Amino acid sequence: MVSEHSDAQGETAALALKILVAGGFGVGKTTLVGAVSEIKPLRTEELLSEAGQLVDDTGGVDQKVTTTVAMDFGRITIRSGLSLYLFGTPGQDRFWFLWDELSQGALGAVVLADTRRLEDCFPAVDYFEHRHIPFVVAVNCFAGARSYGAQDVSRALDLDQGTPVVLCDARDRDSGKEVLIRLVEYAGRMHTARLLDSVG
Repeated sequence: MVSEHSDAQGETAALALKILVAGGFGVGKTTLVGAVSEIKPLRTEELLSEAGQLVDDTGGVDQKVTTTVAMDFGRITIRSGLSLYLFGTPGQDRFWFLWDELSQGALGAVVLADTRRLEDCFPAVDYFEHRHIPFVVAVNCFAGARSYGAQDVSRALDLDQGTPVVLCDARDRDSGKEVLIRLVEYAGRMHTARLLDSVG
């Protein structure tokens, strides 16, 4: 979703870009959206139920008691005239049918990764690669997790060359903002290259 609007004086044009925040269950998507959003974020969290224990893998996130069942939504102004609308996707397999709707019109995506459960972000990486949606992998540095460099994570996920991998703290607004800036810059380069290829 890319939208533009002008103020009453017609002096400035504002650009709004749609960004997805994806990744495995319990990786920090809701936390990231909440940390960076300048508005009170919309959350669709529900308590985990006994019925869900049969289908939700809570290994490694045993203390988690809620889950996103539709999406998270927030907004952040990167600079004057440029805002990002953030849509956090649900992490469990049973809610993946929502991803197609959420990804419509998205400029790009952040795939949050937890090195303790790196395999949980493979479905998100595959999803965006197959749909040619630019994305960055943001490694959420959890306390007590073994630290890995960006190149190690890139190799482990078998990412296409040039796909950015950044380290972050999903709880920290400045850290989350830096991830989003990297994504906007990367997505901008990718879209420009595709446009040049199409007219070349």
